[in-house]
Amino acid sequence: MHPTRRTVLIAATAAALLPAAPALAADRPKAAATPPYASYWYPDSLPSGSPGPGITWRSLKSWRAADDPDLAFNAASVPLAARFTPTPANPTARSGQARVQALVSFGPTSGNPSQGSATADAYALTHWAYLDELVFWGGSAGEGLILAPNAPIVDAAHRHGVPVLGNIFLPPVAYGGQLPWTRDLVQNDASGHYPLAAQLVAVAAAHGFDGWFVNAETGGGNSALGQAMLGFVQELKTLARAKGQRVTWYDAMTVNGTVSWQGALNSQNQAFFQAADDMFVDFRWSAATLAASGTRAGRLGRSRYELWAGVDVESNGSGTSVDWDAIVPAGRPHVTSIGFYRPEWTRNHLPADQRAPEDFHAADDRFWTGRSLDPSRPDASDPWRAPALSVADRSTVASLPFATVFNTGHGLRWYEDGAVASDTAWNHLGLQDRLPSRRWVVRTAGERPAVSFDFADAWRGGSSVLVAGAPDQPVVVDLYATRLPIGADTVAELTFRTDSGAVDVELAVATAEPGGAGRTPPYRYLPVHPVTRRARGKHGRVTSVNGWHTVTLPLTGLTGTVRAVGVRLTATGGPVRWRLGALAVRDAVTTPAAPTGARVTAASDGGLRLAWNAAPGAVRHYELHRLLPDGTRRFLGGTCQRAFFLTGLRPAPGESAARFELRAVGELYNASTPVTVTHTW
Repeated sequence: MHPTRRTVLIAATAAALLPAAPALAADRPKAAATPPYASYWYPDSLPSGSPGPGITWRSLKSWRAADDPDLAFNAASVPLAARFTPTPANPTARSGQARVQALVSFGPTSGNPSQGSATADAYALTHWAYLDELVFWGGSAGEGLILAPNAPIVDAAHRHGVPVLGNIFLPPVAYGGQLPWTRDLVQNDASGHYPLAAQLVAVAAAHGFDGWFVNAETGGGNSALGQAMLGFVQELKTLARAKGQRVTWYDAMTVNGTVSWQGALNSQNQAFFQAADDMFVDFRWSAATLAASGTRAGRLGRSRYELWAGVDVESNGSGTSVDWDAIVPAGRPHVTSIGFYRPEWTRNHLPADQRAPEDFHAADDRFWTGRSLDPSRPDASDPWRAPALSVADRSTVASLPFATVFNTGHGLRWYEDGAVASDTAWNHLGLQDRLPSRRWVVRTAGERPAVSFDFADAWRGGSSVLVAGAPDQPVVVDLYATRLPIGADTVAELTFRTDSGAVDVELAVATAEPGGAGRTPPYRYLPVHPVTRRARGKHGRVTSVNGWHTVTLPLTGLTGTVRAVGVRLTATGGPVRWRLGALAVRDAVTTPAAPTGARVTAASDGGLRLAWNAAPGAVRHYELHRLLPDGTRRFLGGTCQRAFFLTGLRPAPGESAARFELRAVGELYNASTPVTVTHTW
């Protein structure tokens, strides 16, 4: 793979190894508040000379978690969620066959901010339902070769049940690779073990991600080096498995130590495949070599779907010409799995002046869903065989409480209760919701409206779901495949707003699976709007804030398990622009406990590092606001971690000390009482 493609991701904020501190108001600290960045290392020895501006050269061999000043900002906190596979959205989408891996560069190797940044122009991956493994792609000879994923990406992926791997990149000599770095990685100690294998497992455990992608492309090796690499990968996998981690091998180095991309599983790389959990098959594959590779995997007692057939989409994305029948043929079992290289094309190909969030999501939906933009009715004539056509989607919505505000992890503003709480653009994937997996399944006998994430207004966070058009028949929008238990006190809550036109709204709830792939769930429809005085008493409570209506509906008469949730809209005047801002299914509401020990740990001109102790009980994330002298409360940011970095702070007129409020936010987006932190200017 071309090294100019190698960069990494953008976001994180994390917590670990934070000392307790009882004081809520911090004295001015002595340390300077430097911005935290994602971690990257060389295996052991460093390059000659000096690093370029903004680059820090580090040795993985000397890394210790207790000595890492940025670990609190870089360690993920969301555990990997369990997933289930609902009845597929269409008859051609299969479960238990091809899987999907993505090698994604979210940002640069060096200078990659840990907490996102003040722009909505970011690769906000949302189609997790089709992914089985995400590789945090990046690395370069001049910056570092081993990259730990940013916490926000890991947190978002884990909410959707997707494991995330860090990247080990040993570049070709032509692009700065040095064979001593490969030898550093696979060095033995006196007992014959591989100390950097243990270091890699320790890094993944401390940072909260799920293992490593090993990409050895530096040529010039010999059979001795090949055997050393094999022993290293074997020990890495053994240590990783003990910690619940995994290892994927890239088809580059062969067993004789040379670099020769095979485009197949064969005798030259079979030992590495056997040493690892999976193998990414280089792009040089053909229909014949993939078929032979799948057969060979079976003879080894392995699944053919542990082979990712590389599909390079960096340059042309959904316009890439691919021999799909060699990987996922329509009329017979899939041959291997799919390994997408650089699907962030969906953002990167857009002109700089056309990278509004809605432009990105339109391209991203085209890539993952296909030309029809509806996975329940795929376009079989589309030359781009999108994952939704071949691969069954998965869901993690299987326990109460469940809530979403349809936050994609970036936005042009931040909204709270339908009002703007910050007019600064932002991105931070750790704040992303569990999002609808089937975007967008729209069922109607008439005119189909457009359904999309919209960033011009929201109930909370940065986005809402917008339904726009002139439907002349009732329209059902499928939202979530679920496994939510129904109890005596279970209710559903819907928050929505009608911008134009008039529409009757019903909540669609199914307690059984559809009759087959591509069939409509057996919904029952619960009236939501318009809410008459009689309906309020019969169907629940209604509140209205800033033009948004929240209706609470008891799931009276339903028993068992909620297996699908959607909305049915019937236009009574049009055209219609209708927004869905939030959805929840819950029993009782529990208010989160407040965090403790909030303090300023470092300060410099305009910058602060904050830290706190975790709130007891379940916490979705933490939010930070600033209280200005005029009484204004301004949103500054949120994180799943227990550390936060602020920059660009300045005193307000007449302000001698800045006041900040920190809250824990629960799964239902209800907040704890605030904890106040002050900083004297």
